[in-house]
Amino acid sequence: MITKEFTPKRTVCKVTLKVPADWAEKEVAVTGTFNNWNTNAEKLKKTKDGWTTTLRLKSENEYTFKYFIDGERWVNDDAADKYVPNEFGTEDSLIVVGK
Repeated sequence: MITKEFTPKRTVCKVTLKVPADWAEKEVAVTGTFNNWNTNAEKLKKTKDGWTTTLRLKSENEYTFKYFIDGERWVNDDAADKYVPNEFGTEDSLIVVGK
């Protein structure tokens, strides 16, 4: 699940990402163009409902991303705005942040 909430001036969007608890045993990281695909930069917190984090992204941009699950597999978000091909012959999730 992805939710978007703009700040009052609409220059930043708080994007909350949530994935089901059964997606991972140990950890979920979100990686993408917003953090240079760093698998250690943004870990999701485990809650009773699953895994979640909130990113602060600049408006009027598109960001490709994937989840890195348990340090071994890449997964797209079912609720992404769309999917785009990547250099590895698969697809990445895309978040579109308007204004």
